[in-house]
Amino acid sequence: MDNIRIEGGSTLSGRVAISGAKNAALPILAAAILGDGESTIRNVPDLRDIGTMARLLRHLGLDVSRRDDHHVLDIVARPVAHDDAPYELVKQMRASVLVLGPLVARYGRARVSLPGGCAIGARPIDQHLKGLEAMGAKIELEHGYVIASTSGPLRGAEVVFDVPTVTGTENLMMAAALARGRTTLVNAAREPEVEELGRVLNKMGGHVEGAGTDTVIIEGREGLHPVDHAIIPDRIEAGTFAVAAAATGGDVLLAGISIEPIEAIAHKLRRAGVEVRSEEGGVRVRGHRPIRPTNLTTEPHPGFPTDMQAQLMVLMCLAEGTSVITETIFENRFMHVAELQRMGATIEVRGRSAIVRGPCVLNGAPVMATDLRASASLVIAGLVARGTTDVLRVYHIDRGYERIEEKLAALGAAVRRVPGAA
Repeated sequence: MDNIRIEGGSTLSGRVAISGAKNAALPILAAAILGDGESTIRNVPDLRDIGTMARLLRHLGLDVSRRDDHHVLDIVARPVAHDDAPYELVKQMRASVLVLGPLVARYGRARVSLPGGCAIGARPIDQHLKGLEAMGAKIELEHGYVIASTSGPLRGAEVVFDVPTVTGTENLMMAAALARGRTTLVNAAREPEVEELGRVLNKMGGHVEGAGTDTVIIEGREGLHPVDHAIIPDRIEAGTFAVAAAATGGDVLLAGISIEPIEAIAHKLRRAGVEVRSEEGGVRVRGHRPIRPTNLTTEPHPGFPTDMQAQLMVLMCLAEGTSVITETIFENRFMHVAELQRMGATIEVRGRSAIVRGPCVLNGAPVMATDLRASASLVIAGLVARGTTDVLRVYHIDRGYERIEEKLAALGAAVRRVPGAA
């Protein structure tokens, strides 16, 4: 298994192209199940998670092919050969559960393994199942699988989420697209990726209103047609490179993204003394010293995203003072703290809060990635550490960052991928 090796001390400078958003692409790929024909999805990032979804769709009976430029997928949908999503695939990526809604809506039955993915705490799918039951599906749990079935078309219903859930909102939007009548999702997730799925369902002939707000209304259709669509830029990748630029005192243009989807991140960076501004072609980020301590609390969109908490923690290790970082989304998302402490960070975890006392002098060390975003934080720590840092279990970062070592090297970082121990 490969590792990422970083020699610390470089200042990032230049232009980095932001890839398409993984978390937007995955539900859009699943939506191809809803109608026969050939869809073309552009600006798709070349990632492990995308490969996992492609393998799952092929298992179901769809044809999925990637063009030579690697960022365009052609999907030929036809009646599925199987209606199950097996554990071997779902355990690799929680978002595999997104096929549940489309399968039961179109074919009246789905058998989907309970999901896996990053070890960042409990992420139940009870809200997905509650919504499908309200729409007329029978739900059974059997040997680690969810079996959803219906004797006729799903029926429109009002579903009130107990808590906002991104994949739950997306799953029910896709199910409702083929249901009889109107479905109203209340307390829905408002993330840009949910809004993007609404746009795509409408392009496929659906009728979705309010995607990106807390109330989404879907008028069911008898069928949907294929789509040609380009995925929005990845706001979390953009935020990660923004923090890397700030931490190294660099000057980086995040090319191809606007300020709006990363405004919550930009706000915290500005509070820390970082320059973040829109300009032609993207967003400019310039790091300045001293870095100011900044408190943050993760919240559902439009609040500060949990997927950027670990990266900001590294920046706060360099700040001149004490910062308090509170995680409200996942209860087990401080697993990167122990690795940062090994590098010299002064961090104390108290329940759902981490108290970061800076400035810290970080020293290179072998560190273990525990999840996707934790791995990104360790790469940033390696960029500013003294000496050499090896980030192990790099498959985590390959799930969500496209050739991150190549992009960082093009900005001046001394980083490369090296073979790990067998």
